[in-house]
Amino acid sequence: MKQRHLTVPLSNYMESPSKNNHYVWVVPLRLAAFVILFSIIVFWMRYPEFIRFPFVIYALLTLGLTVLISIEKKHKLRNATRTLIFLQFLSEIIIESGIIYSTGNVNSPFSGLFVLTIVSAALSYRLVGTLLMASTISLTYSYIIWLGLVKSGDSMFSLNALTSTLLDNDSIFYSVFLHILIFYLIAFISGYLAEKLQSQQKELVVTSKALKLARLETDDILKNLSSGVLSIDIYGNIIYFNRAAGKVLGYAEKDIKGMPCRLVFQERMPEFADYLMSGIEHREEFPRKEISIINKENKIIPLGLSTSILTDENNYLRGVISIFSDLTEAKLMEAKIRSSDRLAAIGELSASIAHEIRNPLASISGSVEVLKKELEVSGDNARLMNLVIKESHRLSKILSEFLSYSGIDRAAYNKVELCHLISEVIEMLRHHESYSDTTKISMESDKSVVYVVGDEDLFKQLLINLAVNACQALENKSGMVTFGIKEDSINPDKIILEVTDHGAGMTEEIQKNIFKPFYSLKKGGTGLGLAIVHRICNSMKIDIKVISKVNEGTTFQIRIPRFNQALIENKNVSVKTFS
Repeated sequence: MKQRHLTVPLSNYMESPSKNNHYVWVVPLRLAAFVILFSIIVFWMRYPEFIRFPFVIYALLTLGLTVLISIEKKHKLRNATRTLIFLQFLSEIIIESGIIYSTGNVNSPFSGLFVLTIVSAALSYRLVGTLLMASTISLTYSYIIWLGLVKSGDSMFSLNALTSTLLDNDSIFYSVFLHILIFYLIAFISGYLAEKLQSQQKELVVTSKALKLARLETDDILKNLSSGVLSIDIYGNIIYFNRAAGKVLGYAEKDIKGMPCRLVFQERMPEFADYLMSGIEHREEFPRKEISIINKENKIIPLGLSTSILTDENNYLRGVISIFSDLTEAKLMEAKIRSSDRLAAIGELSASIAHEIRNPLASISGSVEVLKKELEVSGDNARLMNLVIKESHRLSKILSEFLSYSGIDRAAYNKVELCHLISEVIEMLRHHESYSDTTKISMESDKSVVYVVGDEDLFKQLLINLAVNACQALENKSGMVTFGIKEDSINPDKIILEVTDHGAGMTEEIQKNIFKPFYSLKKGGTGLGLAIVHRICNSMKIDIKVISKVNEGTTFQIRIPRFNQALIENKNVSVKTFS
C-alpha cells in the first residue's frame, strides 16, 4: 500500500506527452527495457514465483503500448496512450524494485535499471514530470533498501528499524544517498535535454512550415508568371522551366529538365543558348536583348531576353537565370502606334496642303474652262486644254479626299440602325462610277433590325469606301459584293460587319500596306480610300481585320459595339463607354 501511495499521485503532476512528439524514441526504449528485464528475470533469476504475475502484467502493458502507439495517430487515441504509458512506467518500477530486492538489495548490481526508466520518462514527459518520476523512484528505492535491512522482530515501519539500518550504518546511508543523487541528476539532465530538444523540434516544425510555404508561394509565382523563366546550373543543364517558358519556346518541362541547354536549343534557337552560356563561361549578363527564334510552328518570332548570374554568399557562380517573353504582340502594337502617328501627321499635312492648293486650283480650272469656251482652239491645243481640265478635276477629287481624311476627328456616339444604313449605302453605290451592271450587291443578316453604337456619318463614310473598294476589286467583271451582319461568338457585346468581294484577292505583302496613305495598285487610285477607313476605325475605336486569298476574294471584318439600352438609361454611364 505504501508503494502505491508513493507512485499514483505522479499522474496528477506529470505533463502530457508533447503533441508534436509522435513517440519516435519511446517505443524502442520501452522495448529495450522490456528485453533487459526479461533477460534478467528469465536467464539470471530463473523466473521466480513472486515476480511472475507482475511481469505478465508488465509484458501485456508493453505489448498494448506498442500497438496503441502504432494506431494512435490514425484513431486519435492520445488520452489512452498517455494512460497506458503511465501504467507501463508504474509496472516497470514495481518489476525493477522486485529485482533489486531479491538480488542483493543495497548491494544489487541492477539498481541502474531505474536510470533507464528515468531516461525513458524524459522522452515522454517534460522536465517537471521527469523530476517527479525520479522522486517516485528515489522513494521506492529507499523503501526497498529499508525493507531489506529490517531485523527480524522489528516492525518494518518503526523508527528503531530506520535508525538501525540507515543512520547507524554510514555505508548504507551514503549508498542510498548517492543513488538518489544520481537519480535526480540524470532526471534533471535528461529532462532538460528532452525539453530543449522538444523546443527545437517545435521551432524546426514552424521553420519548416514557413520554408515550405515560402517555397510553394515562390514556385506558384514563378509558374504563373506571364513571362518565361528558365535557369541553368554551372554545367549548362536546365534546372527550372516555368509554364510560360514552355508556351513561348515550344518545349515541355518534363522533356528538357536536366538536359544541356545547348543540346536542347541548338536546332531552333542557338542564339538563345549562346546568351545563356555566356553567363556561365564569361560571367556576362544581358539586361535587355532582342533576338529571333523559331517556334514549334517553324515561325520566326521576336524574343525579349534578359539574363542574370546567380551567385552564393562567397560570390561563387551557381548558374544563370533568364527571363524572356514573346514580343510579337508588342511589335504589332508598336507598328500600329507608328502607323497611327504617321496617319495623324499626314492628316494634318493633308489639311494644310488642301487648303493651300484648292483655291488656286479652282481658279486655274475655271479660267481654262472660260478660255475653252471663248477661244477657238483645235488640234494639239484643244487636246492640251482638255488635259488641263481633266487633271484639274482629278486634283480636285484628290484634294476632296485629303480634306475628308484630315476632317475625321473625334466620333460622336449615337444609336445607329445598321441594316437601314447599309441599305442607304447600297443605293448610293448603284449610282457610283465604280459600279457596273455586272456587279451584284446583297445584304445578309439574320435580323432585320440591328442597333449598334457609333457615329452614323462616319459609319456611312466607312461603308461607302469599303463598298467602292470592293466594286473596284471586281475590275468591271461580273461578281458579287456582300454586306454581312452576324453575331460575335467570342464577345456577345459585339456585332460583326463584313464586306466581301469575289475579286482577285491580295497577297500578304499587299495586306500589310493597304491602310497606308497613297498606297494603291489600282489605275487612277489615290490610295486614300482604305486609309480613310482605317482612320475612321481608329477614331471610333473599333477593330478591323482583313481576310484575303489570291484568286478567292477579300473580306473586311469589323467588330462594332452592340447597342445596350440599359447603359443609355443609366445616367452615370455614357454611350461612349462602348468605344
